[in-house]
Amino acid sequence: MLRHTLAATSLAALIAGPAAAQTDQSAAPGGMAEATAEVVDVNGSTLGTIHARDTPSGVVSLTISLTGVPEGLHGIHIHETGDCSAADFSSAGGHLAKGKSHGIMSEDGPHPGDMPNATVQIDGALQQEYFLHGLTVAEDMLDDDGSAFVMHTGPDDYETQPAGDSGDRYACGAFRAG
Repeated sequence: MLRHTLAATSLAALIAGPAAAQTDQSAAPGGMAEATAEVVDVNGSTLGTIHARDTPSGVVSLTISLTGVPEGLHGIHIHETGDCSAADFSSAGGHLAKGKSHGIMSEDGPHPGDMPNATVQIDGALQQEYFLHGLTVAEDMLDDDGSAFVMHTGPDDYETQPAGDSGDRYACGAFRAG
């Protein structure tokens, strides 16, 4: 019986392939996936980290810990590709949309990657936790092409398509398991 169970487990692992291994590597205690992004600005300066984790309720908890950010309101989003290599961060693609329109003011919105504007005080620190609905770390943020956190130079108006008219991309961090 034990040999039959081991054979079935091994066969299931072979069928699942590399995707199962990636999910296992990103799993936190209790089977919830976690991801971290190191955020850099357009000048290449490190601003801090973003930590995302799946929760038992199905909501992603996203914790932002940044310093050296310009004072003011900034649109922040999860973008569809985990690539911050382009100087203007265009390599991160568009918002993680999953077929939705941008913004809470859109009848068919918001994108799962849309978040409320971030308010940064004069000291340049941004310490905030957000709850993201409609996506998971394991399946959406750590999929084959990954995802990225992107901060814009201005506030999101929550309705202009496709990105809320929030200005240029100011900072980016690609999510990695862990």
